Amino acid sequence: MVKKIVDILDRRGLTVTFAESCTGGKLASRFSEISGVSRVFNGSVVSYSNSIKSKWLGVNSSTLNRYGAVSRECVVEMLDGALMLSDADYAVAISGIAGPTGGTEDKPVGTVFIGVKGINSFTVEKSLFSGCRVEIQDKSVDSAISLLLKIVEEDIYRR
Repeated sequence: MVKKIVDILDRRGLTVTFAESCTGGKLASRFSEISGVSRVFNGSVVSYSNSIKSKWLGVNSSTLNRYGAVSRECVVEMLDGALMLSDADYAVAISGIAGPTGGTEDKPVGTVFIGVKGINSFTVEKSLFSGCRVEIQDKSVDSAISLLLKIVEEDIYRR
């Protein structure tokens, strides 16, 4: 799927960027495995701490205080910040709780918000993944890739 995304973006002269938290750069790593990805991949921010989310991506401290880093609201602001930093056409943002600690009753381990913002499309999805830390991270990355492909393809057909 990653190769397909890269090929579609490359054919259309479009670019993508990422803002990752709980996946720690795994999404960027998956894309960097593809030869020629530099034509479409502008870069990525791993914003693990709230202070970096604020300083680098412009996530408002009031958003973090009210909703937390693992929230739709935070992911929306991460998307906007990543797009502003990179001047890309598409952004993917991921924030969640990979565990095994850090979960709460409202946001148990495995809670992950994944957002994609593109030229004509925007979505944020909430998931609850099971498994160990690495499995939750891998499932998050796989879901982000699937969601990005869906959004890119939707944008192509809207043009």
